[in-house]
Amino acid sequence: MIKKAILLSFLLLFTFSIQAQDQKAKNLLDQVTSKVKSYDNIVIDFKYSLNNSKENINQDSKGNVTMKDNRYVLNFMGVTKIFDGRKTYTIVPEDEEITISNLNENDDNAITPSKMLTFFNHGYRYSMDILQNVRGRKIQYIKLVPTNSRDQRKEILLGIDVQTKHIYNLIEIGKKGTKTTLTVNSFKTNQPLSKNQFTFAENKYPNYYINKLD
Repeated sequence: MIKKAILLSFLLLFTFSIQAQDQKAKNLLDQVTSKVKSYDNIVIDFKYSLNNSKENINQDSKGNVTMKDNRYVLNFMGVTKIFDGRKTYTIVPEDEEITISNLNENDDNAITPSKMLTFFNHGYRYSMDILQNVRGRKIQYIKLVPTNSRDQRKEILLGIDVQTKHIYNLIEIGKKGTKTTLTVNSFKTNQPLSKNQFTFAENKYPNYYINKLD
């Protein structure tokens, strides 16, 4: 009977500890979201790495993205993607092709750069993970586990700069062993942007094939 009481007390204490961790993680994520929403615009330079030891895959790429509200300009792997608030323009210089899409980027299921800084607000269980010192910066990791069992990602580790509340990196671990890491090299805010920053100018691409999707 005494052993059962001790075990019950331990389980209750453990449960309370997990709940406290979850609340602490939620508070930090809320601070990140609040900070992101406080900026007029955000400009990020990043590094993207993909690794799978079983398949002997190791790829590194760099890119940058400029965001204001839900509009953005993304440059990644030689492709430019512009979303002007209504349409998406995917520009591929290698193929001299432009695809214009009416994809609803406000859809909760659409993955967009503007959501990359707040994606964690829905569809995940989260808990505090390790705290690391990265070149003098304290990076607190939060473990995110997708609640959808069909999600191909096993877990995500989100690294947050404790001082600035900016995302430092995002590590996705797939169920089949693939690991992708997005590291923010530069995070600038409230930059002077051109009024045409998110406007697609067709006359800049006179010889391109334009594919318009309904």
